[in-house]
Amino acid sequence: MRYAVLNPSEPEPFQVWRGMLAGASASLVGIGLARFAYTPLLPAIIGAHWFPASTAAYLGAANLGGYLAGALAAGFFARHARAATVLRAMMVIATIALVACAFPVSFLWFFVWRFLSGISGGALMVLAAPTIIAHVAPSRRGFASGAIFTGIGLGIAASGTIVPLLLRQGLTQTWLGLAVVSLLLTIVAWNGWPSQDAPAPAAQQASVKAPPPALRALFVEYALNAVGLVPHMIFLVDFVARGLGKGVDAGAEFWVLYGLGAIAGPLLAGHLADRAGFGPALRVAYLLQLVAVALPALSSSSSLLMVSSVLVGAFTPGIVPLVLGRVNELLAHHSAAQRGAWRTATTGFAVLQALAAYGLSFLFSSSGGDYRLLFVIGAAALAIALAVDLFAALRSK
Repeated sequence: MRYAVLNPSEPEPFQVWRGMLAGASASLVGIGLARFAYTPLLPAIIGAHWFPASTAAYLGAANLGGYLAGALAAGFFARHARAATVLRAMMVIATIALVACAFPVSFLWFFVWRFLSGISGGALMVLAAPTIIAHVAPSRRGFASGAIFTGIGLGIAASGTIVPLLLRQGLTQTWLGLAVVSLLLTIVAWNGWPSQDAPAPAAQQASVKAPPPALRALFVEYALNAVGLVPHMIFLVDFVARGLGKGVDAGAEFWVLYGLGAIAGPLLAGHLADRAGFGPALRVAYLLQLVAVALPALSSSSSLLMVSSVLVGAFTPGIVPLVLGRVNELLAHHSAAQRGAWRTATTGFAVLQALAAYGLSFLFSSSGGDYRLLFVIGAAALAIALAVDLFAALRSK
């Protein structure tokens, strides 16, 4: 399969493949490792007495707060430096943060580095895919987008596989091992970014003055979807390991299932959208997530928890190409407005995700470790997202 390169300064089609590899590596490092590797590490951090349970949960939320800051700052970074330079810098920061987390100097030290790793992840999420997609032929952008976001799932699966092995050597060695993986991926991606940023066509520079109601509804839905993902993202492994008493290894096994779902999620979601359309595909996604997030609150059955882990894992990155595609669909003839709307959607997602992470961490601590309450709240957020989408669809008829 060959990919056309729209930028004439890039002579070889294979460079698009290198760009896709760079984009996948960026999402793997910035999201897959810098954020999600913390989840299977959480029980070990508590068990090693680096931090108490309530504090460790807040440190997980620190990354999400940084993600919000990174998403907000991505546009500023891109205006003052080439996208390739920013992307390289963010991957380096994520790698350094993993090294720094190998040494629990203090709560503040750890919090700052987790926050910086979140900044890198937010900036990579906003900038990496659009930077690559702008150089891909329109007929291939759906597949390329799915491939880039699959890096998130690869990172989740890798963290669930590598972390238990590294933990046998020690917690410090685990963080350093993840840093080595991140460094290798940064090297792989280093020369894969486009040599020049692709400008928008002159005829499409004008943006939409006010977003249509369906787009505003989409922003709300995507933000609520973020809330629904937080219980699994932060607490799944700890719920299995400590809440159900199955141990760290069992928790890591469920995290691998989550990661396997995340690997397939973007491509399957894109296929669903190709067959049914982005709007109907989003409704299916909200409904499946609602059921999957509610399952741990309703049952401790291992088989149901496996289903829950795979489904939520699939839609953690899988919801991204669906929303991105829906944004482009609603603003079909306004490429500049599409980029602005995507930044708005990503920022809203990050805001609610960070608020949910801190809020659920507080509830977890104040409720004496009531895991099921967290999953109930997540399911409720997804139910509201589905209701908003259905109302917007009915209103547009």
